[in-house]
Amino acid sequence: MNFQQLRIIRETVRRNYNLTEVANALFTSQSGVSKHIKDLEDELGVELFVRRGKRLLGLTEPGKELAQIVERMLLDAGNIKRLAQQFSQREEGRLVVATTHTQARYVLPAVVARFMREFPKVHLVLHQANPAEIVALLNAGEADLGIATEAVEGVPTLAS
Repeated sequence: MNFQQLRIIRETVRRNYNLTEVANALFTSQSGVSKHIKDLEDELGVELFVRRGKRLLGLTEPGKELAQIVERMLLDAGNIKRLAQQFSQREEGRLVVATTHTQARYVLPAVVARFMREFPKVHLVLHQANPAEIVALLNAGEADLGIATEAVEGVPTLAS
């Protein structure tokens, strides 16, 4: 199992099982995408996709569970890359914070002012959003940190 196979699984679901679009999105060939899927299924010993002939129609039960794990793994891999980049450029870079109006208006101004004094080379970006939008920004990798007063229960990829 390798990261390219995992990216192909994720992208196949995102592209509604259209392998031509998957290949274009990942800058590879359609036959390469098909081979990666077959190799992964062979390695795991289960079919991940429901098929009609050569056409993929959806995910099998094991495929659905795998797709959830793949999302978490690729999100964590992205987090590892960002972490390494942060440590290699400790006092410079960009930090994107998604937060609710209440936090942005009443809690964060003093924190932001202190942060800017301590890390003047870091470009701080605040996105004001509701809790559901904060979750979406975090899951998409568009925000590094999310702050909300309301709980975001039912989102297994996030810590409260």
